[in-house]
Amino acid sequence: MITLAHVGAGAWGQNHIRTFSSLKDCHLKICCDKRKEALDKISTVYGHRFELTSDFEDILKDKDVQAVVIASPAGFHVQMAMEALSAGKHVFVEKPLALNLREGKKVVDFARKNKKILMVGHLLLYHPAVLMLKEYIQKGELGDVFYLYSTRVNLGRIREEENALWSLTSHDISVTLFLLADVPIEVTTKGESYLRKGIEDVVFATLKFKNDVLAQIHASWLDPHKMRKFTIVGSKKMAVFDDMQASEKIRLYDKGVERKTDYHTYAEYLALRNGDINIPRVDMKEPLQVECQHFLDCINKGEQPVSDGHNSLKVLAVLEAAQASLDKGGLPVKIKDAGDE
Repeated sequence: MITLAHVGAGAWGQNHIRTFSSLKDCHLKICCDKRKEALDKISTVYGHRFELTSDFEDILKDKDVQAVVIASPAGFHVQMAMEALSAGKHVFVEKPLALNLREGKKVVDFARKNKKILMVGHLLLYHPAVLMLKEYIQKGELGDVFYLYSTRVNLGRIREEENALWSLTSHDISVTLFLLADVPIEVTTKGESYLRKGIEDVVFATLKFKNDVLAQIHASWLDPHKMRKFTIVGSKKMAVFDDMQASEKIRLYDKGVERKTDYHTYAEYLALRNGDINIPRVDMKEPLQVECQHFLDCINKGEQPVSDGHNSLKVLAVLEAAQASLDKGGLPVKIKDAGDE
């Protein structure tokens, strides 16, 4: 039984509290938030099931607490993670781990030095549909991956600190690196601030990998559609993951372009292939529940999480380079350091 404390009771933090409190091998002891209204909401929903505090120090001083979940605003992630690790706690921190690579490395190195589990909330790495896409690629079902693109847009909550790059594309970057088992060599990013000066609410990022594989990410909270979609184009087949679909999460298209060996004109050299569309069954489990259970399992077994600190540094390296490209008006920026030092 892992005794846990939770920091940050905002919209996503409430999901963490619900999930961790439902897991059998977890005792959620303390919930912390500086806002009285947030603590009042927890009290209304859960009664006196948890201790409530507005002081993070109460968690750090509690010797019963073995692990801390941090779902505070991103600007506090590094400080809170470092303090929790210093207090001898394992840490699960929401993405992004930090707002720059240097600070992220500091947390990762400190966790390693103190021999504590550090896990970052790259939720989609625990999504059954993403794991199915990974299996398709590993088994060669799609052939060679030519390119992929993702769309993460909505008319949603307007952020006051993070731009759309840092707030939204972490998911898509982490999935892209996971699926391709690689890090890009270059990134180009364009974006605009339509609602708040200096905070881009729409971004388009293009990641270039070796062997000329491309990944395009479109993210915005200023859009008429709510879309969470990945498309992967391979030499044999194409796959689409639409997370907004209730049941048919993945569609596998037996479509492509074939090179003929018997042809008379150049126009006949390439031929389109339109085959069947397969909708495989995805055995869905709530990704957040899988992710939270994985954190507990890693503590119990002393194993590194799938989304550990080094994994997060690779995402941060891309984000930092993408921000540099954004600041330069869309000039390509080389990704010199993917975080593995």
